[in-house]
Amino acid sequence: MPQEIDPLIPPNGDEKVLLHSCCAPCAGDLMERMKNDGIDLTIFFYNPNIHPKKEYEIRKNENKRFADELGVPFVDADYDVQNWFKRAKGMEFEPERGIRCTMCFDMRFERTALHAWENGFSTFTSSLGISRWKNMEQINDCGVRAAGHYDGLTYWTYNWRKGGGANRMYEIAKRENFYQQEYCGCIFSLRDTNDWREKNGRDAIEIGEKFYEEKIRPPAA
Repeated sequence: MPQEIDPLIPPNGDEKVLLHSCCAPCAGDLMERMKNDGIDLTIFFYNPNIHPKKEYEIRKNENKRFADELGVPFVDADYDVQNWFKRAKGMEFEPERGIRCTMCFDMRFERTALHAWENGFSTFTSSLGISRWKNMEQINDCGVRAAGHYDGLTYWTYNWRKGGGANRMYEIAKRENFYQQEYCGCIFSLRDTNDWREKNGRDAIEIGEKFYEEKIRPPAA
């Protein structure tokens, strides 16, 4: 039997939430749950870390496609990648989950918090924390810090992995045939992932080639 899921209740009983989305696979479960629980949801796509531009456009378009399917407003923010590179200067060889990632989360959440404040949202959150590859405490700290710049703004530190969220993330990705990105997003993550692949005898990542697929069971004999 499918696992029963508790209804989502945003902080302070808020009915309106701005969701910073990093990609369709990570955001899929959050989007469906919020929509089904009657939350007035808007997607904010601001990810200037994603490189190259082809990868960025694929991830953005996949997310918008699913938002349109659910009837969820989608805000396409600027791709100010040069600003991201300026902030990342000197951190090119920092490890994943290190200070470069903190900088990256801070940058994206600062822009999300500003949009929330300017457009009447008192709660925002992010799909970043659902991935097991990310440090949830690190992400939540960045979100809370960004919200702290504005009176009355709250970052929702919900654990999106609990209650089977991480599994549903993959189920929805397969059902929707989402693009399957094979690295975090930035050029340094792409470099490090391809270095690891080369050392382990695997082919380099090909941008735009891999998609989640739902396994079709063969008919019973």
